[in-house]
Amino acid sequence: MPNICLVENADDGISRLAADLREIGIGFEVCSEADNFSELCDAAEIDAVIIDVGTVSRQCALRVLEKARHLKKPSVLSLPKDFAEDYDYSLNPDELILSPSTSMELGLRVKQAIYRVSGLSGENVLKINELAIDLERYEVTLSGRKVALTYKEFQLLALLASNPGRVYTREALLSQLWGYDYLGGTRTVDVHIRRLRSKIEDSDKIYLETIWNVGYRFIVS
Repeated sequence: MPNICLVENADDGISRLAADLREIGIGFEVCSEADNFSELCDAAEIDAVIIDVGTVSRQCALRVLEKARHLKKPSVLSLPKDFAEDYDYSLNPDELILSPSTSMELGLRVKQAIYRVSGLSGENVLKINELAIDLERYEVTLSGRKVALTYKEFQLLALLASNPGRVYTREALLSQLWGYDYLGGTRTVDVHIRRLRSKIEDSDKIYLETIWNVGYRFIVS
């Protein structure tokens, strides 16, 4: 279960949001000011933040959201239904929920926000920067968005990412993933690497490095 920072000012000390989180078994820490949120993120493993915009100021909400984006922490705004007509769209959280809501919906919104920002999670998931590779479910996400790969593309990525820094020759990759008797030759490896790059890389992020006249390796930067 995730660990949540709940940003609110509850008059009686026990809010509906806190009660809902307890009901669904999600751990949380409460802070009432943006500065406290920064300190909490520095001191604890916070997976996401929920902001009750019905009890904190717009300035506080903005500061927390800015800090959350900087730290790549998923954010959920809890918006009272009475405030909906005056909602400030510039807040732009990862998820928005109208309150009061059910505890089940709150839990789903929190997990959706975490998935959208952080992608896959679990013991069999490789996470490299914004790239997540689920070795059990054969799924890949980039910045929380699913990447459509063929089976061979997934195998190639999983092999290289599981051994970052190790250089694989084209012949070794062809042998491990296609078999010695495959007739396509090492050109097949180059084609699959090119397709992978088009799906997971851009000008700012490179994962697959070419070692000229040798092969390829996965790099972490």
